[in-house]
Amino acid sequence: MKYEQVYSFLIEKLQTGLPSYTTYHDVSHTLSVIQYAEELAASENITGDELTLLKTAALFHDAGFLQSHIEHEMLSCKLARKYLPDYDYTEDQIESICSMIMSTKLPQSADNQLSQILCDADLFYFGDDDYPAKAEKLYKEFHHNGMIKNREEWDQKQVEFVSEHQYFTKVARKSREKGKQKNLFNLVSKLEHSKHLKKNSISVNLLKDAVSMVVGVVIAAFALKGFLVPNHFFDGGVTGISLLLHEIYHINLAAVIILLNIPFIIVSFFTVSRTFALRTFISVVLLGICLVLLPQFSLTHDKLLISIFGGAFLGIGIGLVMRAGAALDGIEVLALYTLKRTSFTISEIILGINIIIFTIAAFQFGIETALYSILTYFTATRTIDYVVEGLQAHTGVTIISSKSEVIKHQLVNTMGKGITVYKGERGFLPGNFDESADCDIIFTVITRLELRKLKNLIAEVDPRAFVFANTIKEASGGILKRRNRH
Repeated sequence: MKYEQVYSFLIEKLQTGLPSYTTYHDVSHTLSVIQYAEELAASENITGDELTLLKTAALFHDAGFLQSHIEHEMLSCKLARKYLPDYDYTEDQIESICSMIMSTKLPQSADNQLSQILCDADLFYFGDDDYPAKAEKLYKEFHHNGMIKNREEWDQKQVEFVSEHQYFTKVARKSREKGKQKNLFNLVSKLEHSKHLKKNSISVNLLKDAVSMVVGVVIAAFALKGFLVPNHFFDGGVTGISLLLHEIYHINLAAVIILLNIPFIIVSFFTVSRTFALRTFISVVLLGICLVLLPQFSLTHDKLLISIFGGAFLGIGIGLVMRAGAALDGIEVLALYTLKRTSFTISEIILGINIIIFTIAAFQFGIETALYSILTYFTATRTIDYVVEGLQAHTGVTIISSKSEVIKHQLVNTMGKGITVYKGERGFLPGNFDESADCDIIFTVITRLELRKLKNLIAEVDPRAFVFANTIKEASGGILKRRNRH
């Protein structure tokens, strides 16, 4: 058996052929396993051909990562069967090596001394002082390969695996068990701490949602009692229908708002979620209570001010409730329910319902009132957008330029933005359709307030750059900042 020659061959292959994302099962891991296997073999008096077979198995045990992380032990055996005959390994020796490699597959199952030594050497790091650093490398590799979704899942799996693991050899148990138990204790403590933080975070978020919900309901009630109701103005959706019924039939506004929303809350229980339905029910009931307790008063009789500020306050209230994961108006639930049964979009369905509301208002109370009510609805809608999305709602920007390298540098280093680059072709102009060139298509995410700065930056680099932007309803992850302060 020409171990030294196959060692040089495979180590060079691992150094050049392993993917860059293989952060744990790399060459250094293979070298460590070989070293640990030799140490354990010395304590177990393993010498001669048996030692060579053990070292060869350690050398090849993760070679399968050259091809794939899936069933890598089996792939390692295939590579061993492919290459080892060229280095004077017999068929029986190769099968012995493959048996040792397969024993390292989790959960480990070693049925002979050499396999036990290799299994212990493979997980020797469980008892290392630098276990956290090595575990971090393994996490990154697993996460890249889609084997782990997040840190919480990873911490849980570590605790489960380390607590269930047992070393096979006496030497490993004697030299590593104490360190392993120390690492396990730290893992359990970290997991418990994470659960505690998560629980506290959930409690804080629930409190924030509750405050946002209550404040939103009070502001919405203030808008209705202080602006819309005293001046016979209307809104869209269920609130608009409730106001119409209140004005035409003099039905108690609080009661009619609650009663009209209940069917939509029931629908949302099945079509959206139980939590959303419960929070919406609480919000609607709170709104009814506020409307009963809050006296009716008119802050102004100026119809323009009523339309703008009444709509703005109503939008702020509804928006705050929406940020708490609820709704004060069931019209969007109806639109979502209808969407699944018709070819109309949600916007078209809501628009159609509101047209009916404002048409009835025009016939009953005059065209002027209906038009001012439309302005109220428009103001409320725009305000809701700002409250829910924030002034800094994210905007996706795509840039195509012949000076893409300079623009990329400016975006990352001047504006501190993360970018994604697509490979494409530019050109194909009228009269010169056959002329094109490869180009980088740059995509980045910014806030509304940064859009002007970005345009100015691009204009300085390449005034002819093609730039287009679109609003992103929700963005997370990457290097997005939670809230920029300007």
